[in-house]
Order: sequence, then C-alpha cells, then structure tokens
Amino acid sequence: MRRLHVNAMASVLYVITESCTSIQKSYLLKREMATQGKRTRIEDIRRIELIAAAHRVFLEHGLQGMTSARICREAGMSPGILAYYFKGKDEVLFGMVRYNNRLLMEDVIARLSAAPTNWARLEAIVEGNFPSQAFTRAIASAWMSVCAEAGVNEQYARLQQLFHRRLRSNLASVFDGMFDAARLHEASLIIAALIDGLWLRKAVADDIGRDEAITLVFRGIHSLVSDKEEQRLRYPPGREPKQAAAGRRRRL
Repeated sequence: MRRLHVNAMASVLYVITESCTSIQKSYLLKREMATQGKRTRIEDIRRIELIAAAHRVFLEHGLQGMTSARICREAGMSPGILAYYFKGKDEVLFGMVRYNNRLLMEDVIARLSAAPTNWARLEAIVEGNFPSQAFTRAIASAWMSVCAEAGVNEQYARLQQLFHRRLRSNLASVFDGMFDAARLHEASLIIAALIDGLWLRKAVADDIGRDEAITLVFRGIHSLVSDKEEQRLRYPPGREPKQAAAGRRRRL
C-alpha cells in the first residue's frame, strides 16, 4: 500500500503519552459534535478514534511507518475504513496536526494567564514552544517535513501562518507600550527564527536539550531589550522600581 504523505509540525505534536488518549478523544469529540451537526454520534466517535490511532502510529513508527492499513489496525478497524470517514488519507493526518496545534496554543494561553509579570509571560511563550516531552529528534524531523510541504500545501501553510501570527500576538502583549510596530516586527522575526532554528538543529544533530534551547532563546531576547526595559518587564505593572516607573510615565 502506498505510504501516506505525512506532514507533522513538531511544535504541534506534543501530546505523546497514552495517558492523554482519553482526554484527546473527549475533547475532539466535543469539537466535532459542535461543528458537524449533520454527522451521527458513531461517525464522530470513529473519526476521533482514527485520528488518535494515527497519532499513536506516528509516535511508534515515525513518518515512514504511517500507512492507512497500520492506522486502521491500530484503531481496531477493518482495512479501508479510513476512506469511509475521511475524504482522503491526508485528511486524518491534518486533523491530528490541527488538533495538536490547538492543544499547544491553549497550553501557552494557560501559561500566559497565570503569569504575574510580562517577563513571566515571555517565559510562558518560550517554554510553551518547547514542550518538555516533545523536544525529540523524531518530532523535530516531522516538523521539517511540514516546513517543506507548506510551500505547496495551502492547509499546512495556513497552519504555519496561524502559528506565527499567534506568536507575534503573544509577544505584542508582552512588549505593549515598550516596542513600536517596527521594533515588535523585528523582535517577532528574531524570536521565531531562534525557536524554529533550534527545532531544526534538534532534527539534524540532536545535540541540544530543552533547557539549553530555552536558554539560547533568552540570550537572543536579552539582546533585544535594554537592562532598564528588562527590569520593567520583571515587575508587575505599577510596581516597577521608581526609576523605571518614572520612565514609563514620561513615555505615556
């Protein structure tokens, strides 16, 4: 059987333990039922099971092991059933990538909501882009494939565009009132390049760990802000040291 043309973004394929499977199915089912009212409940359940099975096959066998027969066998369904519930082989994989992308973004949002300072928000953004259990060579290699495919596949190009827009929006919330539009644009490009580059390095050489990757991104961030600006970011609004607060008032 022809192997699936697999496109998977490392930063979105980070739910990698079996203990998460039931949560994944529950969440996906609610989303499908809410947006696909014409489908019966059993059809929604089968679609969710196939997406979850595709994810498990990817984690166990990697890109080259992703076949429709293997996905159906993992889901406990007869061969060929994939074509009944999905328009094509790639649709189930795109559903898996889109779902994990949503999970990643929601994880970052949860981290941001708990951050007491803008510096903590910055940490939430960076750390959220290096999920602790997913910064592996296999997943990084999968990310490389989607980067290559995004140039010819509009669906994956839109996912990448969404990812970068979300990153820029989150950074704008950190640097609001400190960076003008041009400076924010430049900072967003630099930080995105650092994140993407470190995932690429992980795929090619596998000689860097998560903590080191995060540290390197922050070294780049330190070059983008002055000491006074960093001090402002590290204090809750209204509680900056007198010198920093005075500077903020002058700019308002």
